[in-house]
Amino acid sequence: MNIVIIGGGASGLTTASNIRKYDDESQIIVFTTQKNVAYSPCAIPYVIGGHIDSFDDIIMHKPGEYMRKNIRIMTETTVTSIDKDNTEITYKTKDSETDEKIKYDKLVIATGGKPLIPPIPGKDLKGVFKVRTVEDGKEIQNYAQNAKRVVLVGGGAIGLELGSELANKGLDVTIAEMMPQLFPRSFDQEMSDKFQKHLQDKNVTILTGSAVQSINGDEKVESVTIDGEERPADMVILSTGVRPQTELAESIGCKLGQFAIDVDEHMETSVENVYAAGDCVEVTSAITGEKTLSPLGTTAVRQGIILARHLVGHDLEFKPVLNSTVSQIGIMEMGAVGITQQEAEKNGIDVVVSNVDSLSRARYYPGSKPLFLKLIAKLDGTIIGCQMFGQEAVAERVDTMTTIISQKLKCDEVVTMEFSYAPPVSQVIDPLAQAAAECLVKIEAIEDQKEAEAEEKQKHDIEVAKQEQKVINKNMVQIRKDDAMAKIAEQLDDIRAKREKIEEPTIQTEQPPQPTISFTQLLRQNQE
Repeated sequence: MNIVIIGGGASGLTTASNIRKYDDESQIIVFTTQKNVAYSPCAIPYVIGGHIDSFDDIIMHKPGEYMRKNIRIMTETTVTSIDKDNTEITYKTKDSETDEKIKYDKLVIATGGKPLIPPIPGKDLKGVFKVRTVEDGKEIQNYAQNAKRVVLVGGGAIGLELGSELANKGLDVTIAEMMPQLFPRSFDQEMSDKFQKHLQDKNVTILTGSAVQSINGDEKVESVTIDGEERPADMVILSTGVRPQTELAESIGCKLGQFAIDVDEHMETSVENVYAAGDCVEVTSAITGEKTLSPLGTTAVRQGIILARHLVGHDLEFKPVLNSTVSQIGIMEMGAVGITQQEAEKNGIDVVVSNVDSLSRARYYPGSKPLFLKLIAKLDGTIIGCQMFGQEAVAERVDTMTTIISQKLKCDEVVTMEFSYAPPVSQVIDPLAQAAAECLVKIEAIEDQKEAEAEEKQKHDIEVAKQEQKVINKNMVQIRKDDAMAKIAEQLDDIRAKREKIEEPTIQTEQPPQPTISFTQLLRQNQE
């Protein structure tokens, strides 16, 4: 079997490697437009910040290592078209002047996402950067050495991480976010406010609800206009997210969903023998059941594993997602899983929330750090979201909450759940259990209120029914009286009619006058 994979990111290379684990015979070839493969884009801010020594350190495998597994990697090569009828692709290498073709039995589209570049005037000036590849990271690192003021457009994870690291290097940093808060996809306002304050305490300027109108300069960046105010800047980083790269899939008629390529639970598209995985496909939310995106490395890797196992005959399915995420800005960690309160309310889900200010260890143990936690639960107690911000142990608890939400556990089950404990690493009552307990109290209060309201409504309904019955009874008495009077009237009418009939005078019919006769004549007539 000839398997062609377009895309050398997390999903594409995971698919290739996992096919090879179970299949020694198939030919596997991966095409990528990039020079480097198997690197971690999420690590770019931490190389720039100096936590990781070199960009070479985040490149985990070279093409030659894949060749030793009999996986061919074609770097700096562009797939220009797909012929689904003849099951072949056309591609062009960096140094080639002519197109070449190759046949496939199974085709995997793992084209990922490309940076979403807003149409800002001046976006092409020298000193404007995107953040996606190792090459992007190197350019930012080099340019920042001679910059003093940097503006980051976008307040998502990458923007916050880069802003924090550049501020640590002494740059004057401004983060401009169009939404009313930072990181709105994963956090609610009150949690966002906490890491916003943390950044502001590091002298990072945060502008929320603010639009970058233009990047100004003759040949290079000199200033940025935000909400009508011109601010000096030497450097602009567009950390505005990515959008799914679906052009090749569209060209052969793959069905697109609301956001990206539509695939089934085995990652197969609507076109026979064509599959897709990674940032270019849409997924289903495990909470709302709605279609969404999951541009996360963990999602891409899971999809690659499931797709590979399916291609070699194993029956695994990709499940709906919770989009668990974690990040670090400076010394602080933030993480979230499930949906936010805002998203729940948008989807018409009634919820209760708890906000807990806790500690990462026993309160008396030296080095215990603050841990802020928000829990979101439905009114039946099912937990559907969690957000955290603290200096340590955030990722571990996000993973715990991922399991809890995946299993559709309720607050009372988390309250009674067993957690590990030792003073240097945890509290005897875990913050997750504390948050669940607070939600449970609110749920019970709502239930008590509902019962009280139901009881009050029942009393009211009974009283209303009594009053209505009184009116009915009164009306019935009146009706009976009216009926009786009607009968009496009818009887009186009958009596009057009969009485009038009895008293009616006899009418005499007028006769012609008879001749008078005497008694003697009458007697004589009778004798005769």
